[in-house]
Amino acid sequence: MARIKGNLKILSTACLLAVATAGTGQAEDKPLEGVTLNLASMNDQFSTVLVEMAPAFKEATGADINVDILDYGSLLTKTTADFVGDTAGYDLITMDIVWAGQYAQNDFTVDLTDLIKRDQAELETDDIYPKLMDALGNYKGKQVAYPFAGYANVLAYRKDLFEAAGLGVPKTMEELVEDAYKLTDPSKNQYGFVANGQKGPAVAQDWMQYNSEMGGSILDADGKPALNSEANVKSLEVYRDLFKKAAPPGAADYDWGGREESFRQGIAATMQTWSVGAPGYYDPSISKIVDKVGLALAPRGAGLPELYGIGGWGMAINADISDKQKEAAWTFIKWITSPAVHKEFNMKGAGSYIRKSEVADPELNAKYPFLPLLDTAFEKGDGDYRPRIPEYPEIQDILGTAVNSVLVGDEDPQAALDKAQKAAAKLF
Repeated sequence: MARIKGNLKILSTACLLAVATAGTGQAEDKPLEGVTLNLASMNDQFSTVLVEMAPAFKEATGADINVDILDYGSLLTKTTADFVGDTAGYDLITMDIVWAGQYAQNDFTVDLTDLIKRDQAELETDDIYPKLMDALGNYKGKQVAYPFAGYANVLAYRKDLFEAAGLGVPKTMEELVEDAYKLTDPSKNQYGFVANGQKGPAVAQDWMQYNSEMGGSILDADGKPALNSEANVKSLEVYRDLFKKAAPPGAADYDWGGREESFRQGIAATMQTWSVGAPGYYDPSISKIVDKVGLALAPRGAGLPELYGIGGWGMAINADISDKQKEAAWTFIKWITSPAVHKEFNMKGAGSYIRKSEVADPELNAKYPFLPLLDTAFEKGDGDYRPRIPEYPEIQDILGTAVNSVLVGDEDPQAALDKAQKAAAKLF
């Protein structure tokens, strides 16, 4: 049931300064002196960079930032409890793209529409990719978060193994599947494919990605669940067979960390992944494939439209906090997403792009040569293959159980998706 929240009272910059400095004696160049902001962050690559850059925000504004780094499940559970309980434990929340519908329906976070209009010139939104501006926080006209960390789905592959086998970079899903089998040799601890298999969000999200690229869809043309469609069953059969014949032992238990580690350690020849992880492949302190890795746009099924999966995180403001805290939180969002600061954020390895200027930046491109791929993906992005609807978290749970049950051999694809369809239909 939707909860009614108070609207954010829009304060002018002059009013903010007056409120922040009243009775404190501090200089107006530190308007947030004495303010503390609590930020709930996903434990993606950007989280440690947020911690590293917090002192710079304090130097600029006087405000402290406490960053609570959480895994995916804990982030969703802990912040939802904070919203529902009206406890205002967090001021700022990194919001997964797929939570937008739930946030909007329940008024969990501040609608930023008026703030964006007020500060349009300062924000330089023309420099932000339109598809990211929409996908990372807008739901049916309500801006429940501001774009913060844009990801593109890319194919990471071992250049040396492909070259040794005389194979080109796969352009279609059919080629990728064929190459994964060819590059599998358990006697060499070499496997052609790795993906998330772990029960829950991990396997649900990875399978939805592959499913879309094979022509499947979670919803039908009317926006109702179609989990057991013919195309979806077929794609799950392909996914299951890749795990059986081309994935490392134990991959059915991998989440994002296990998947990424197997690739960085040279065990897997191909992996579809979010671009945020790419900087780690070139880091010799954690990667054994620094000179062997290649990145390409994620392949699509033969004849499918040229669309590329995009995802990532928006930065949202808790609707329960005071007006003063809301304005301070908005100041942080403007600061961290500003062109100069967000470039520095990515120079430090955050892997979280939103601006055309940073994707084209020569210094960033010299350090991260895969950025031209992001430009194509962000221009031709599909942010809805994981539907951004209020029911998404429940659908993800349903699929996370169904797909894993197929991978571990408990059910066949048709039976698992038939059961999942019945459960999903009840949500609507």
